[in-house]
Amino acid sequence: MTQTDGQRGQDPKHVGAVIRQARRLKGLTQTEFAARLGYHQTKISRLERLGTQDIQVLRMVADQLDIPLRALGLSNIGNTDIETENMHRRSFLAASASAVAGPTFGRRTRSNAGDLVLALMPGRPTAPSHMPVIDELEQRTLDARGLFGSCRYRELNASLPVLITDLRSARAEQDDPRVSRLLATAYQVAASTLLKRGDLGNAWLAVGRAVAESEQSGDPAALAASVRIQGHALIRGGHAPAAVTSIRHSAGQLSGSYDHRSQTLLAALGLLLLRGATAASRAHDRGSVKEFLTEATEIARYVQVDRPDSWANFSSTNLALHTVSTHVALGDAGAALDAATPLMRRRIQSPERRAALWLDIARANSQLGRLDEAHRALRIAQQAAPEDVGRPAVLELIADLTTRDRSGKVPGLRRMCDELGVLV
Repeated sequence: MTQTDGQRGQDPKHVGAVIRQARRLKGLTQTEFAARLGYHQTKISRLERLGTQDIQVLRMVADQLDIPLRALGLSNIGNTDIETENMHRRSFLAASASAVAGPTFGRRTRSNAGDLVLALMPGRPTAPSHMPVIDELEQRTLDARGLFGSCRYRELNASLPVLITDLRSARAEQDDPRVSRLLATAYQVAASTLLKRGDLGNAWLAVGRAVAESEQSGDPAALAASVRIQGHALIRGGHAPAAVTSIRHSAGQLSGSYDHRSQTLLAALGLLLLRGATAASRAHDRGSVKEFLTEATEIARYVQVDRPDSWANFSSTNLALHTVSTHVALGDAGAALDAATPLMRRRIQSPERRAALWLDIARANSQLGRLDEAHRALRIAQQAAPEDVGRPAVLELIADLTTRDRSGKVPGLRRMCDELGVLV
């Protein structure tokens, strides 16, 4: 994290003018620039005319046009992460080796983040002294899912590398599709965890392994789940249109005859479609957002899997949560808050999903300039899942809200920065 001087909030229209000037200096048309971001040309036109307070959009624009963050009224927190992701895209293997070589100084323990990356590295794993039976491995995989859904990332960091190593050993000893299915799931959890950390390069390593093991298992539900994680990584890498294409292709192969499909497969397909809606919203493709959500709504008629220990927590509740998220990504803050209102009173079992709802509410209020309401939503998200609020993307949101509160009317934002070690 980089400390910056205090900054003044920027008028959105001034921000739009800065973006337009920077684009022209790069020699890009609106259509060409839109393609780089995965947007439609009309999104860029509106952005340059009216500006935006959407932090994620502004950071993507700054990264593409080499605009200093301060010129857009943003803090520099998270800039190192952006540079690291660019490095990962330029040199996949070099980034992986770098992460393994020095995640921390001093004595390493099982809980260190680097152990997860080491567990993903090529090579035959060290065989455990006691080879676990398949039932034990299945329970441990289920436990890993539960830890992720509960946002207990410290515990997950300790157990997941060992689980992956044991599953890889079991996979080397026996050609059992059940082991491949469990290993695919463990890799999916690993990829999701790495994406939460903002480690896109190593997440891709886990994604590739998840897809390969899913194909080896012959389980369509496992493959749908792996394609979903692949879509997540594509979105994080700024390739939302590619994610839409990939998800649409895979979902198309599994759609139809829902009354004859297993609950597990329907849940996996429903979640895949929700990720498609997320990708389409990032690409500003409203038609595809509607298409994915409509199909997911149809599947929700046939399946309700919404347990805190279940990876496939597809339900009408999760469908509603993703509807809120797509509104936020499209910049429809008012629609997002309308959609979120009934969910605020609904019992949402998964801490990760509860936190996601309130973080989206915080982002929607941020888009509307309601800093106090955004802070309130962040505090509720923190109560639901403290470790989730400590990840890089949320810290960026907190930092940018704080720098925009130049008069200090929301002192809780500054206190939150102090609590979480955010420098602004």
